[in-house]
Amino acid sequence: MTLTCRFRLTVSIVCALTMTNCAASRPTSADAPPRLTLPETAARPCDLYRLPDGATLADLEIGYVTRGAQLVACDAARRLAVETLKAERAAQAVSP
Repeated sequence: MTLTCRFRLTVSIVCALTMTNCAASRPTSADAPPRLTLPETAARPCDLYRLPDGATLADLEIGYVTRGAQLVACDAARRLAVETLKAERAAQAVSP
């Protein structure tokens, strides 16, 4: 003698409808993902020193030091932009 469930078909249909309904619904969170503001220094293009026409040895030495400082500042701004982007993506990954 085997036991049969009279409601097997009904339970299967209800279960399938419930799963289909949940899969088709949108997430209930109305919150926008967090956005961080990019600092102005990170968005500004980098300036690089150019030698004037008829440059002398003194102009070359000034340009060498000035350009080195400008490259350091440009790299710091680039790092700041990358850190801001990584922090924003990490915040979006954590938020529901």
